[in-house]
Amino acid sequence: MRKTAFIIIPLLVTLDQGTKYFADKLISPFKPVELLPFLHLVNLRNEGAAFGMFKSFGNNIFIIISLVAIIVIFLMLIKGKEDPLGLSLILGGATGNLMDRIFRGSVVDFIDVFAGSFHWPAFNVADSALTIGIGLIFMRLFKSKGSRVQGFEGSGDV
Repeated sequence: MRKTAFIIIPLLVTLDQGTKYFADKLISPFKPVELLPFLHLVNLRNEGAAFGMFKSFGNNIFIIISLVAIIVIFLMLIKGKEDPLGLSLILGGATGNLMDRIFRGSVVDFIDVFAGSFHWPAFNVADSALTIGIGLIFMRLFKSKGSRVQGFEGSGDV
């Protein structure tokens, strides 16, 4: 599975950067494209962290944090003690967003999901990969530790 991870990462980065390129070239920042009643394509820039938080920290701090995270995740993937699929999704997503920060100065977000006036913050392929990868890691963690959680050993005590 580790070899597959090193195929997934470049494919994911290519898909992420390709979709961002097309979003940047084909979608006006002032005119969203309606795909479905709850889904638009937009052209936005995120200068902060998740959900646009911490914009005031500046792009350089996010580049440094991303580089450190990528190194740590890469080492975890090499050591082979964690879920390789989850780690490769996280690594690919982090790399895609890091490339945006380095080459564009901000992250391109283009997927806008909403219900009525409630809009989830716009996101991209890299964000989706990060979210799925983190979810897979947590699912594996809870699955492997689930029978050992204090008070839930199957003794009937709740």
